[in-house]
Amino acid sequence: MRLRSSHIPNLTRMASTTPKDKLIFAPGGLAPSQYHKGTLQRSSLSPSPLTQFATWFTAATSSSVHQPETVCLSTASSSGQPSSRFVYLKELDARGFVIYSNWETSRKAEDVRGNAYAALAFWWREVERQVRVEGAVERLSREESSVYYKTRGRGSKIGAWASEQSAVLKLEGSIGTEERATEGGEAEEDDGRAVLERRVRDVEKRFEGVKDEDIPCPEFWGGIRVVPQMVEFWQGRDSRLHDRFRYTRCEEGEEGNVEGWRIERLSP
Repeated sequence: MRLRSSHIPNLTRMASTTPKDKLIFAPGGLAPSQYHKGTLQRSSLSPSPLTQFATWFTAATSSSVHQPETVCLSTASSSGQPSSRFVYLKELDARGFVIYSNWETSRKAEDVRGNAYAALAFWWREVERQVRVEGAVERLSREESSVYYKTRGRGSKIGAWASEQSAVLKLEGSIGTEERATEGGEAEEDDGRAVLERRVRDVEKRFEGVKDEDIPCPEFWGGIRVVPQMVEFWQGRDSRLHDRFRYTRCEEGEEGNVEGWRIERLSP
């Protein structure tokens, strides 16, 4: 069938109708992309969201999803002020999802101290899938954290010691001007980066001669586990009629309980 010119979107006309008070408006245009790479049925789900997640994670890896361990971690302060950031999932065990970070100075550490709940969101574009997790947060022991810490590269271990994560890097005179000289030979005004680099050098000197495997895990650094109370699996479908299934933790004897979880299909 031959398309008439009237059937082809007029991009100029679309741009001219963008409200003047919008910096971005309907970026998908008149024909947003559709999802068609899979479906999801109740019969295909595992009784446990943790084993279901492991299955999907393996599939994402084999489908060359870019860094499928990347996850948005959301926390909230005791007053309800939310904050989000992207981190890496490092472990999944029988209790939940584990990530590692600085738990002394970071914003998430402050949030968790006053409100020990968090949410995770995974997006795997290549397979058109999402997973959402909500649950309570618990700290891993120093012994548990040290097991993973030993697998990190030397630079990452040094960085963990040197960085007061999320703390403001206060300028200290002209520190670092020589290291940050421009190609023209003029000193570049320090914006705080030189302070961080100096701290890294100090830590490197502190552990000079120490084998990589012998650099200890800092007391303030370690893992948290998000123990899920709800996990949702989302498979993209055409016309935004997505397949969504929610696992909700339930008590023994509660209606719909299958191995401690109730599974329900949600409207897209």
